[in-house]
Amino acid sequence: MKFEFHDHKIGSLFAFTNDIKKNENRISINSANITILWNRNETATELEVDGLRIRLLPNQLMTTTYLQHISYENTKLPLTAFLFNREFYCISDHDSEVSCNGILFFGTQDLPIVTVPKNQERKFNTLYEVFEDEFTTPDKIQGDMLQMLLKRLIIICTRLAKEQLIVKKLNNEQIDVVRKFNVLVDTHYKTKRKVSDYAELLFKSPKTLSNLFARYNQKSPQQIILERLALEAKRLIRFTDKQNQEIAYELGFNDPAHFSRFFKKMTDYSPSQYRELPSISA
Repeated sequence: MKFEFHDHKIGSLFAFTNDIKKNENRISINSANITILWNRNETATELEVDGLRIRLLPNQLMTTTYLQHISYENTKLPLTAFLFNREFYCISDHDSEVSCNGILFFGTQDLPIVTVPKNQERKFNTLYEVFEDEFTTPDKIQGDMLQMLLKRLIIICTRLAKEQLIVKKLNNEQIDVVRKFNVLVDTHYKTKRKVSDYAELLFKSPKTLSNLFARYNQKSPQQIILERLALEAKRLIRFTDKQNQEIAYELGFNDPAHFSRFFKKMTDYSPSQYRELPSISA
């Protein structure tokens, strides 16, 4: 099953399928899409994200963006997927509505995976059925209805992410600082490597950020910045034909040897060794 809504005038896309592996190449727009994946099976299944094998348990959802490299080659069971692009629904422009940036999408260093609690399974299954129904009633407001349904899905997933992935002792203002920091790092990691750079953008002191992240996930802001840089290096090494020297310069290193030392320190592998590694489990 595959449903698709798109507006050719603005290049917008929203697609919905109960088997993304089967229908991935049948989606009319395959670039710059954001995806919400949902394992609706009774057993776990696997996929690969940036060369890491990810095990998705029953009734777990995971989000991916166009920055990541997704492979369903070893996925044995059908995965439900909701795909949309910026032209259909821009999560940055609508961040005040859904508050998901930096939690569900973009800027998150660990893959955001949320579990649907037993007491919310009916809510998610009902929403799934409403998506199906909406695609059987095409009219002039179908796009608006699908946007509304997508926004609801994002909101309830964000609520779960806040409950499951963020410690409860953070208040909403602190969570917003974490979100904004994550998005800023995802935007500026090539040129801004110091915590003070981001503290200035957030109108906070570096110490305030460090204390906040010590409560949030035990990773320091500096560690998050360096891990984001290392993540991009891994992607470029594994999924492009660029040589180590090209990658070094693209990531803002003036000296390829400095880049190699940095990569070795962050991953325990040299860039050349990492290039030869098979996929590994997350």
